[in-house]
Order: sequence, then structure tokens, then C-alpha cells
Amino acid sequence: MEGKLCMKEIYEKYSKLVYNYLYKITNNKELSEDLMQETFYSAIKNINSFNNKCKISTWLCQIAKNKYMNEIRKQNVLVSMEEYSFDYFNIYINNETNNIEQNLIKNEEKELLYKNLNKLDDTIKELFFLKIKLNFTFKEIAIILGKTEEWARVNFYRTKIKIKEELKNEN
Repeated sequence: MEGKLCMKEIYEKYSKLVYNYLYKITNNKELSEDLMQETFYSAIKNINSFNNKCKISTWLCQIAKNKYMNEIRKQNVLVSMEEYSFDYFNIYINNETNNIEQNLIKNEEKELLYKNLNKLDDTIKELFFLKIKLNFTFKEIAIILGKTEEWARVNFYRTKIKIKEELKNEN
């Protein structure tokens, strides 16, 4: 464990990070607070399972993510790839016009984007979700996914370029 911290010190050091992570996912203050408490309760119960293969912050965010996913399952709400911000990719669509033809083109391109996103490895999908939908920094993403900041940045940009190229080819 990082310098043999006690749970009180772990809570004081990481509760804000865990709360901010949960709030960005849920956009709900009360739910984030509840899930944060559940996260630390689970961490206390399972502290012996912490094996130093990752940072405590990564371990806590993984627990928090699992708590959130359990909450989603309980509520029968699915987080869909369709929640990704299509506009982020700047795929030559003029959003200001209400032309039916342009809306059809936009929907076709959106379908192609989702199709390409769904082909991605789950870790890369999560990387895109955290960056695009939740606007996390690469540093925050690295902590959550247990990767390096460089890994997150490189994989995001490489995958973004690959998707853009595939979309061009499919059009």
C-alpha cells in the first residue's frame, strides 16, 4: 500500500478525486456522494485485496466505476455509445440548417461513426467516453484506466485519426 496509509488518510487524500470522477459520470450530486461512500465502504472491506499492482487512486476509481455500473444495472439504464458527442469529430455537417436532406446525411454519418466506435476495444471505448462525453483530462483518464497519461493521449489521437479515415473511406 502507498506508504502504509491508513483508511482515514486514504479517504482524506482521495475522496475528492473519487467524488469528482463520480460526479462527472453521474452529473448528480446526491448519487455521487452515495456512490463515493459505497466506494470507500467497499475499499475498507476489501483493503486486503489491494495488491500494489496499481495506485490506490486507480483502485478506488475502479471500485467507483463498478459501483456506478451496478447502479445503472439496478435502474435498467444503459450507457450507450450514442451518448458520444458526434460534433466532437467535426464531420462537415452544418448544424444551423434544418434541411431534411442534410439531416438525413447527418444521421447516416452518425450511424457510420457509431459503427466504427463499436468496433473498438472496450478500453479504447472507455477512453473515448471519458474524454468526449465526460471531458476528463488525459491525466485523469490514465488514473481511472490504470494506464499512463501518454498511453491515453496517443491511443486517443491515433484512434481518432483512424476513425476519421474510415469515415472518409465509407463516404
